[in-house]
Amino acid sequence: MTFLQLLIIAVVQGITEFLPISSSGHLILIPNFTEFPDQGPLIDVAVHVGSLLAIIVYFFKDVLTLARGGFASIGVGADRADAPSERRLFWWIVLGTIPAVAFGLAIKMGAFNAIAEDWFNITIIDGDLMSSIRFTDLIAFNLIVYGIALGLADWLGKEVKKFEDMSWRDGLIVGIAQALAIIPGTSRSGVTMTAARVLGYTRVEAARFSFLLSIPAVAGAGVLIVPEIFEAGSALALDALIAGVLTFIAAFATMAFLMNFLKRASMMVFVVYRVAMGCALLAFF
Repeated sequence: MTFLQLLIIAVVQGITEFLPISSSGHLILIPNFTEFPDQGPLIDVAVHVGSLLAIIVYFFKDVLTLARGGFASIGVGADRADAPSERRLFWWIVLGTIPAVAFGLAIKMGAFNAIAEDWFNITIIDGDLMSSIRFTDLIAFNLIVYGIALGLADWLGKEVKKFEDMSWRDGLIVGIAQALAIIPGTSRSGVTMTAARVLGYTRVEAARFSFLLSIPAVAGAGVLIVPEIFEAGSALALDALIAGVLTFIAAFATMAFLMNFLKRASMMVFVVYRVAMGCALLAFF
């Protein structure tokens, strides 16, 4: 892969992973707008890992709190005054991760093959949903539908909760929403922010909740794909490393922008972009 292709992929991933406009949808569309070949799932996951590192660095204090909660759950530092609340937040994040894991396993086991073929004319190959539905109609549909849902949630949702107010119910609901993001065009950050806004989290805290909830899911995907990256050969491993580093830089800058933007503006600009892009895809592709 050329450096230009890796750079484009990294910038697209770094920007769209944290803006609620669907990173997977944009990554899938890159080959349609350029002469580059499809970058494949290994590079896709590599850039997601770069995004993960950006989350860990940007939200280091929150990540440290969750880590302390995890250790407190096994008795390490359990006597600290903050241990009960940290432990609770840790387990609510774990609970919120379960739906995405369960949905992903169900797809791998072929539980939705018949529905995919009958409803969407999709053939799932070896349980790999992502590589078998790379077409624009589904992306466009999800961009529009979930974009409108985000707009309604942001318009009608109250702003009364912070991440520290998370309950097991909130963690589970946002986790179920996150499971929907396996379908391109949905946007993991978009659908989880939508659910969080419906539950009454402020815009900034909805984004914070969304990003922290993504850590286990993205980390798990990264760990699973590492052996495949090294087995693919040194050239692909180097491409993955370059893409990951470039994505980290773009993602960190984008996250800083979004967290400041949401302090003074609504999510309507992202809603308009999603609907406009979805309509353009339907019209021209």
